[in-house]
Amino acid sequence: MSVHFQSKGILTTVQDLGRVGFGHFGINPSGAMDRTAARLINVLLGNDETEAVLEIHFPAPVLQFDEPATIALGGADFAAYLNEKPIENWRPVRVEKGDVLEFRHRNFGARIYLSVRGGFQIPEWLDSRSTNLSAKIGGFDGRAFQKNDRLFFKQRTTNYELRTNYRISTSVLPFYSRFPTVRVVASAEWENLSEESRETFLSNSFSIRRESDRMGFRLEGENLNLTEKIELLSSAVNFGTIQLLPDGQLIILMADHQTTGGYPRVGSVATIDLPLLAQLNPGDTVNFYLISINEAENLLVQQEIELNYLRAAVRFL
Repeated sequence: MSVHFQSKGILTTVQDLGRVGFGHFGINPSGAMDRTAARLINVLLGNDETEAVLEIHFPAPVLQFDEPATIALGGADFAAYLNEKPIENWRPVRVEKGDVLEFRHRNFGARIYLSVRGGFQIPEWLDSRSTNLSAKIGGFDGRAFQKNDRLFFKQRTTNYELRTNYRISTSVLPFYSRFPTVRVVASAEWENLSEESRETFLSNSFSIRRESDRMGFRLEGENLNLTEKIELLSSAVNFGTIQLLPDGQLIILMADHQTTGGYPRVGSVATIDLPLLAQLNPGDTVNFYLISINEAENLLVQQEIELNYLRAAVRFL
């Protein structure tokens, strides 16, 4: 009951929905960058949405299954092939003993996620199975997978467990794009931006720089300025916090973000749109659209309603 890494890929780790509630100890949350994709493929297989998944970057690993299983892929499109036959994202896929899964080229996106029916056999650390790469703890021995690693499943899959002739409706999926417009809420120092800089923030495109990673996406665009220099104490930050750096450029904090920061917080990406950022590669661009906190909350509530419909539908399959 395991999957064997025939090759390692560039960066494959175990992630779930993150390590919540330990920020006051300075422990960053980690977790999947695209948490909507991770949740959807777990719900699709009848798993608890908090089950650990594999977060895979491209070039991706080659995986061989040692036992039958039911899997699902979601997020980026890396041209997945099972035994030389293409398979789709967002639907259950039955694999047999000896089957080989490979990803041939990146059609779209930055990260693809793989879940298995019943979940992976990974111990928890501080209520999460996510890999904390900087602390080298959590997930699979606190590290990315290497060639010849073997990841075990929690349970054996039987032939009659789950149908595989259905998929998630596109209406539930994030609207991925290489140049998305993401919705943001004004943060504490928004009003400290000059009027011209606020207009620039909302009307210009910003590109993702190569120095971006799971900790933060550095953006490149027209410089933004404050109305006056201000001294700030370090304050709590979150996944999606947009900070203004001293050079006038922006950084968006991502899944492995630090727990506090002292740079001005000009905005925060609405939770529902974080997956759009998570699937961007260096050179892709992003625009911002300002909404209210109430609008951001209502969008999230609607998403949860749709996820509940999906959970209910899967239970009757």
